[in-house]
Amino acid sequence: MLRRVLLGVIAGAAGNLTLEIVTYGDMLLRGRSASGVPAKVAGILADDFGIEALSSAATGNQADNRRSAAGALLGYALGVGLGGAYGLVRPGLGRISTPLAGVAVGVAAMTAADASYAVTGASDPKTWTVTDWISDLVPHIIYGLVTVATYETIARCGAPQ
Repeated sequence: MLRRVLLGVIAGAAGNLTLEIVTYGDMLLRGRSASGVPAKVAGILADDFGIEALSSAATGNQADNRRSAAGALLGYALGVGLGGAYGLVRPGLGRISTPLAGVAVGVAAMTAADASYAVTGASDPKTWTVTDWISDLVPHIIYGLVTVATYETIARCGAPQ
């Protein structure tokens, strides 16, 4: 069981790297700025947990940078953690195609991220444009596909013959 979780963590890290590459590629192509929503979530969570250095009341470049870093780290934790969860549940999924599992994992990652935005009030997905949704969906689906494909490849390579 631990082996499967660790393989999933590695796969989730690969998926997360790919999500970042796709996101920064989109930013490069369209000339758009990075989203401030993850930093806003970090500030709201810091308020809830009494972490003054990250709180939304803290001002200045250092506080902004800390919230930005915390928001990014929360995203990495989600991506790596979801990969580990996939590794844990994978045996129970039976014979499922890699593309189908990948899309499911990508949608799960997107749902978890977007739900955190909505629950904390950092953003309201109901107000997003079609372009906003596509910019969110595409990297998450690619994350899921890479995470699942990486897990399946590593698991096959280490399987007893």
